Amino acid sequence: MSDAKFLRRKPAGEYLRATFGFGSEKTLAKGAVTGDTPEFHKAGRIVLYTREALDAWALSKIGAPQKSTSDAAA
Repeated sequence: MSDAKFLRRKPAGEYLRATFGFGSEKTLAKGAVTGDTPEFHKAGRIVLYTREALDAWALSKIGAPQKSTSDAAA
């Protein structure tokens, strides 16, 4: 990845997938509509994400360790 301060949606999705193993450009696009998205900035019509915001959002999605699927809270 480059050292750019902001990432557009496609590179942001690639960053999430490479770093955390989940997330995509489409996930970010849908989240911008539903409100389930990392914090973002806009430059005109362009949506921009920082790595810090992507990291915080992804970490908030990861649950506590579990030993079985029945450990999941209802």
